[in-house]
Amino acid sequence: MPADWLKLTTHRLDIYEEKLAKTQFLEHFESLLKSNSIDAEQLNQLPTAYDYIRLGHPLSSILEWAIAELNQLPFDHVISFSSKTAPILAVLRKNLFLSRKTQLLYTENISNFFGAELVREIYGYQFDMKKVSAEEEIPDFDGSRVLISQSSAIGEIQDDFNSDFVITTHGSLGSIIHITKKEHASYIGEIQHVRRRETIAMTPANCLIALEILAGKSIKIPQDDRDVNYKDDVFVSIANITSTDVKPLVASSGLSIQYAIMMGLIHDAMEKHPGKELKFIVPPNCYGGTNDQARRVAAALPHVEIVDLPVDAGNDMNQSLDRILTELAEKDAVPFIIAEIPTNPRVEVPDLDRLKEVLSQTRQTKNGETAIEPVFILDQTFCPNVHFLGEENTLSVVPAIAYASGSKFPSGGECTAGYCVANQKAEELMDKIGLHLALCDNEATGQQYEILARQLPSMNQRIQDAYINTREFVNFIQVNLPEAKINFVSEELAERGFTPSVFSLDLPTKGNTPEEKEAHKRELNLQLIDLMITKIPDESKFCVSYGQLKGCYWTIPATSTQGTTKEGDKDYIVRASVSHHIDLEKHKKVFMEFIQRM
Repeated sequence: MPADWLKLTTHRLDIYEEKLAKTQFLEHFESLLKSNSIDAEQLNQLPTAYDYIRLGHPLSSILEWAIAELNQLPFDHVISFSSKTAPILAVLRKNLFLSRKTQLLYTENISNFFGAELVREIYGYQFDMKKVSAEEEIPDFDGSRVLISQSSAIGEIQDDFNSDFVITTHGSLGSIIHITKKEHASYIGEIQHVRRRETIAMTPANCLIALEILAGKSIKIPQDDRDVNYKDDVFVSIANITSTDVKPLVASSGLSIQYAIMMGLIHDAMEKHPGKELKFIVPPNCYGGTNDQARRVAAALPHVEIVDLPVDAGNDMNQSLDRILTELAEKDAVPFIIAEIPTNPRVEVPDLDRLKEVLSQTRQTKNGETAIEPVFILDQTFCPNVHFLGEENTLSVVPAIAYASGSKFPSGGECTAGYCVANQKAEELMDKIGLHLALCDNEATGQQYEILARQLPSMNQRIQDAYINTREFVNFIQVNLPEAKINFVSEELAERGFTPSVFSLDLPTKGNTPEEKEAHKRELNLQLIDLMITKIPDESKFCVSYGQLKGCYWTIPATSTQGTTKEGDKDYIVRASVSHHIDLEKHKKVFMEFIQRM
């Protein structure tokens, strides 16, 4: 097994074809098996499996393939999850849109991880539940039958009830859903998308344990593998980094924590403001996962709606926000704002003093009553070191929650875990967010806590060192390719603490028409990235992440991080992320070579 299979959290785009992502890896893997030429180097050359580790990775693909082979199922009919609850929610979500009934059968009590009433009331999913025993005969059911087993061995499908889906849970490893009937193949993409957006796949470390069990090793799986000492260390580090007093929450990924935030706030608003419309104000070109998840939540709940917040390309976040909050106040709606600061991929920071004014303004409903104040949900993954939530900081004037993806700076790219913190005004909201984090079984795994405990203490220093390298690289490009438009923070913003290590590059282009110019620019983007990863293969990677421990990652947001964003809102520019440990002189030299070739 290549070492990176256990360590990488994001895909290599140079060996990745998105249209074939769910099949290509296993097809090539099977070819290696047939040719009997399995070794670490051959495996390392296999095309990237899926796209992010959240959605799937080499070890989850092989685990699922092996279980499918043992049970004579198509390989994509077996899907592993880090969460025990998420595969149930995935089937319920699909059936909500199909207006199809769902029956949940269980052999042992599932109330310790499945909160049925909350799922009905807050998520809007309807289902029947029935406890069964192996000898029992039960009548046919007009809908989807889901069997949930907590005692099946990994790879075993014990189903005496002609179920459509069998979910087996495996303690701290997570769960596996088996789609037992080929006529339900239409569920596969939907189940995988829940894994991509609201949770994660079974982690590489846990997939390796599952594969070892499948291969005959006697391993006892604990129900919970989280070490309280690592958890405490992580909580202390997050409090120190964010300068907050409210106990943080740590999830299996950035999107896992965002999902808990959204569902927790919806739950809170349904209790406090029954019958009112809930509006999530979201930039249409922000990170694709944020965008897609928010819209997926709204699609499933009739009282929740997305409102676009233009923030880039000539739009001012504060002007847009002021206008939208005034409009929603008149409607007496409940406003939630999700925004990135700095923005992605243009790395823009709004006027923070003006933002504070906009948020603190008291607005009126059309009946002259005081409107409901907004909750600000800040994605600060680019700059997790900036203090937003303290008494004197920008977001102190409203309830505010800040979160970060752990696959970036917090872990240095070693795990996907994310976390969120709250200011004093939002402290009471954290109980509901924590409730939904637990309901979805999306808390960080034991190994993720261990990695964060090791990596978080050095995070701020890594951020500072990476920024210094990034500023030097940006200055070099500005001098040697002045026609390029570079999106990066100003020196003034850097002095205020905004020290990202990401910049975007709008390369100079040529052509007689806008279409020709755009086509030429897109070609240049790929030429630059190809040159970098070819000339500096041990440091430069065609990859979407940042905050990594070594080298420089290159991507084109329109084809990676903005994958599900509407075409008109995509950015066909180059985004580069620089680490604290990099051979910068070599990168400058290769960039000069690119300039000379242009």
